[in-house]
Amino acid sequence: MDTTKRAPRILIIDDDPFIADVYVIKFKDEGFEVASAHNGKDGLKKVKEFDPDIILMDVVMPDMDGFQILEELKKETGKPQKIIMLTNLGQKEDVDRGMGLGAMDYMVKAHFTPSEVVEHARKLLARQ
Repeated sequence: MDTTKRAPRILIIDDDPFIADVYVIKFKDEGFEVASAHNGKDGLKKVKEFDPDIILMDVVMPDMDGFQILEELKKETGKPQKIIMLTNLGQKEDVDRGMGLGAMDYMVKAHFTPSEVVEHARKLLARQ
């Protein structure tokens, strides 16, 4: 019997290559297995291929925004996904919309360091 525990898998979906790279490096350094996508359509494809434990996702992206991805994931999988919206859109209606569509956390990029985002992800993964 294999008792080794695999590293948690995170998918980072963000169209800003610099931001995505910062989080890819930070999560890898923290022991996560990481995949990334730079737009919504690729993000949806990677969800199927990579089967992440958690998704860190921007809202404003080309092709398909984060809200549309949430809607698609809800339709396609039928199961709740552990998703953190990480965006610069911090208006109450944006937060309400993201949470209403199934995000489990909503963070404004400017308000959190990458270390704090990792900590939020760990807490979310610990929830059953």
